Amino acid sequence: ALGLRPGSDVELEAVEQEPCLDGWEYSRDVYRSTIVTEWNLVCANDWKGPLSTSLFFVGVLLGSFISGQLSDKFGRKNVLFATLAMQTGFSFIQVFSTSWEMFSVLFVLVGMGQISNYVAAFVLGTEILGKSIRVLFCTLGVCIFYSFGYMLLPLFAFFIRDWRMLLLALTLPGLLCIPLWWVIPESPRWLISQGRFQEAEDIIRKAAKTNGITAPDVILDPSELQDVNSQKQQTYTILDLMKTRNILTITIMSVLLWMIISVGYFGLSLDTPNLHGDVYVNCFLSAVIEVPAYIISWLLLRNLPRRYSVAAALFLGGCVLLFIQLVPSHIHALSILLVMLGKFGITSAFSMVYVYTAELYPTVVRNMGVGASSMASRLGSILSPYFVYLGAYDRFLPYILMGSLTVLSGILTLFLPESYGMPLPDTIDQMLLVKGLEYRPPSSSTRDSKEEEENPDIFKSTAF
Repeated sequence: ALGLRPGSDVELEAVEQEPCLDGWEYSRDVYRSTIVTEWNLVCANDWKGPLSTSLFFVGVLLGSFISGQLSDKFGRKNVLFATLAMQTGFSFIQVFSTSWEMFSVLFVLVGMGQISNYVAAFVLGTEILGKSIRVLFCTLGVCIFYSFGYMLLPLFAFFIRDWRMLLLALTLPGLLCIPLWWVIPESPRWLISQGRFQEAEDIIRKAAKTNGITAPDVILDPSELQDVNSQKQQTYTILDLMKTRNILTITIMSVLLWMIISVGYFGLSLDTPNLHGDVYVNCFLSAVIEVPAYIISWLLLRNLPRRYSVAAALFLGGCVLLFIQLVPSHIHALSILLVMLGKFGITSAFSMVYVYTAELYPTVVRNMGVGASSMASRLGSILSPYFVYLGAYDRFLPYILMGSLTVLSGILTLFLPESYGMPLPDTIDQMLLVKGLEYRPPSSSTRDSKEEEENPDIFKSTAF
């Protein structure tokens, strides 16, 4: 109005900005309402959007830390259903949130319940299923049904455009789990560890009867089990993950690997609405691509060396993300295809790294090793919304950062020891050494121990 030119006559950075006095009007073409439009998380408050997602993952981090201790103390089944109730209950209360602060605090509690029931279900399934079913459950079973739930999300969101009603629709199916209390048994292994031998034997006999198998007269000898439980075993702490140079190196590399993979996986998942085209279709494609990713990772784990499989998946995921910036802006389909290929590679690596990490650590600290790596992945998931947030400054910056880190993690993986075909280490001294890039196939004398295979399952699908 004064005829002044920005930059030459006036320094814009020195001019005081006036807040939006008349409020905002939001487009309702895609969503009817969101927490952004509900509480005006824009302009000076736009940092609250990614923080909301990060706070959910903070809850996941806290839940990861306490879920193991809770299930060890109170039982797998009790913790599973208590945390299911926690997730469902606090999600229901979220529907009636009156402020962003209330929504965010409840989101932390929902995250704690979500990861806790996931871990409890995974451990419970591992401990009550027979070996042939257990492997399928731990790999394809858990992952594929996770993908099916992921696919349902954009379907629900397409028909329910209001965030409160959508959250309610996603919460109510949790009530369908209530009848499962009378179907799912407690873990006999946990009952035995607590000295509740009769309850464990009753569950085993019921499983035998269900599967049409005649159980022996004496399944658990209380006197022998008491002797086993009374034996003092050496206790290990988190410091044992740094006891030797070799295990310290593996721990540092595993922590970095898990964190980077988690940033890539959740970053790509959360960035789906920012892609070209229909947000609901893109979200659905992001879920669908996980199904072949899990199947391929299962096949790779069965037939090929671990580090080369994980590294190849990471190289695929990272390289295609780096190539996105080279795609002409008008070829939207190619950009989406590259993002989905990146998601495919990173999802495959995420699935395989669980097994790989468990095989690298010895029995005495395996739970702590995997737990430390999992905690690192939670930190990565907390950071992932801010990688997506960088897209506001440069559309390709999130892909450049995630692609570069993913490629670097693929290189890092090549320096880990190979565990394929090797017996699981029981002590720190038996751990495989970090030797570099060369892979030597194990000799016949060091092939997989057949100890587990030679122990036939008493029951077809449910066994102790």
